[in-house]
Amino acid sequence: MTDNGCGGKGTCTSCGGDEGSLDKFLESIAKEEALARIGHKIVVLSGKGGVGKSTVAVNLAVSLALSGKRVGLLDVDIHGPSVPKLLKLEGKQLESANGKLIPVGYQSLKVISIGFLLDEADDAIIWRGPMKAGVIKQFVEDVAWGDLDYLVVDCPPGTGDEPLSVVQTLGQADGAVVVTTPQELAVADVRKSITFCRQLKLPVIGVVENMSGFTCPHCGEVVDLFKTGGGEAMAKSMNVPFLGRIPLDPKVVNAGDDGTPYVYAYSKTPSAASLERVADSVIAACETDANSETETVSMKIAVPTSDGQVCMHFGHCEEFTLFDVDGKSKSIQKAEKVTPPPHEPGLLPRWLGERGVNMVIAGGMGSRAQGLFAEAGVKVVTGAPAEDPESVVTKYLAGSLETGANVCDH
Repeated sequence: MTDNGCGGKGTCTSCGGDEGSLDKFLESIAKEEALARIGHKIVVLSGKGGVGKSTVAVNLAVSLALSGKRVGLLDVDIHGPSVPKLLKLEGKQLESANGKLIPVGYQSLKVISIGFLLDEADDAIIWRGPMKAGVIKQFVEDVAWGDLDYLVVDCPPGTGDEPLSVVQTLGQADGAVVVTTPQELAVADVRKSITFCRQLKLPVIGVVENMSGFTCPHCGEVVDLFKTGGGEAMAKSMNVPFLGRIPLDPKVVNAGDDGTPYVYAYSKTPSAASLERVADSVIAACETDANSETETVSMKIAVPTSDGQVCMHFGHCEEFTLFDVDGKSKSIQKAEKVTPPPHEPGLLPRWLGERGVNMVIAGGMGSRAQGLFAEAGVKVVTGAPAEDPESVVTKYLAGSLETGANVCDH
């Protein structure tokens, strides 16, 4: 080592001092380079096991990828990795090139899990904190993630070594998605996850209430197996956003056992729609200009109506009800009724766009109109029930809107 006047004591940046200091300096540079290529970092947490956190993390990552984002999924549940099973990647092994681990691919996702390092799925990992922290650090810094728009991190339940190591290794993460079920036993533990985030200055993107209500596939009756509303009430009391409810659906179990993400296999179900809205909320939270603390995510939702209810045929409604919505608090700020111009093909998408509409909820809509809205960047939800439009929008914002078939798909 050349002495550039500091005596080799690490007081200048030219020689780095002793070899230990140089190693730490090089590690810091490698970490900065790795993290600089990741746009947004999302941590999925829960204070309690068994609430469906890994299922939410996997389907969140898949929903982000379906929206065109480049996504990595990191499973740091050291003692109970679920991601390989949920994506049918069991038995896959990690490979390396140029000193970097190569993520396992699933569709367009890049996936890393401790499960890929096990010889057998039943092998137990018996590690203390420093070992776990070391492998988590390696999974962030020594993986060839490439350029990512989002890195979704599935943490084990609780507020112990793994979540702490993840937050410290990621540095300035965008925030946490906190998963709970409605009953007080789960909600009480999830409160601790929010406190954990605040102590580490990690923003809380919002709370997801999973397994919220069950619709009988035979009679249609809704049964609150785990109560309902507990996660929403907790979010409100702790002053964090509520991202919506995900209904309990036996198909979620089937999808997990089959290794097929639920939002792929059952994309038309209410639960899949709720998961997609969670992804939309994550994108809004991460990609909205955060220069102003007072800035809100604004939405304008248009609902075609006839006789005071949602009209089943988009192009032949009597009027539209336009709702101004605060996207962060998910509350209706203003509603007004407007009369559309005489029906002409292709006219209504342009007419609504001129009024600032960025979402349409309808009973049914033809494919041409849907295509025009898509080109304009306006989100469309079809299959809404013939109910009061304010009730429909409120249910949508709460993640409890159940949609059916597109009755006007022509």
